[in-house]
Amino acid sequence: MISAIKRRVRDAFDRAAASYDEAAVVQRRVRGRLLEELAWNGGGAPGNVLDAGCGTGGGAERLRRRWPGVHVTGIDFAPAMLAVAREKLDSRLAADIENLPFADGSFDLWWSSLSIQWCDAPAVFAEAARVLRPGGRVAFSTLCPETFAEVRAAFAGVDPHRHTLPFDEPEAIRRALEAAGLRGVRLIRERHAAFYPDLKTLLRSIKDIGAHNVGEGGRAGMMGRAAWRRVEAAYERFRAPSGLPASYDVLLGYAEKGGSENA
Repeated sequence: MISAIKRRVRDAFDRAAASYDEAAVVQRRVRGRLLEELAWNGGGAPGNVLDAGCGTGGGAERLRRRWPGVHVTGIDFAPAMLAVAREKLDSRLAADIENLPFADGSFDLWWSSLSIQWCDAPAVFAEAARVLRPGGRVAFSTLCPETFAEVRAAFAGVDPHRHTLPFDEPEAIRRALEAAGLRGVRLIRERHAAFYPDLKTLLRSIKDIGAHNVGEGGRAGMMGRAAWRRVEAAYERFRAPSGLPASYDVLLGYAEKGGSENA
């Protein structure tokens, strides 16, 4: 049974499906970096790829630019996202990446960009290892704890509510990969940021990608004007020449399932 938190995450992404592609500035950049750092031995291409948490299909587009003949199966638990992605995928299915509806050894590459942070990482990687063939690879990006640090700092002291979700440290991700039996783990931590003219635009952009506060402990009602002005003033200290930053503490990760080396 789906948890209450996951239901809120799914509903947030369903609502964001129409606005996601326009707002996903950092997400596009991270997909590009994930593919840039993905090594593939032998000069060939993966035959079957699973895009786990495919969203609107941007990952499939990136993968096909590198490997035009690749077959991409997309899964996402937000049906509205899958509807937007339908023309970009060879097949698609509404499913949870913690419980994949595929046979063992079905895929050459398990790819996931900025989806794992909404899930239980050990469960995700256990399923990834199961559906990969021997010698298959995982390539993923996720978020680390300093994501939206400016948001947390600006709201601190204004109210007792939590305004960002907790994210795993890189070592927790490494342990989850190794516990799943994946080897050759390579992790790359990077900071990415998008800039906005004002705080309302910044927070709207986060909502438009479905990444606003959906966990426990968030504010249930509207913030008063005086409190909002204090938050705006606090956020101004982060202003750069390009505008107000929304920072993403990004982890790129790669690993391999033991077995054949002829990938």
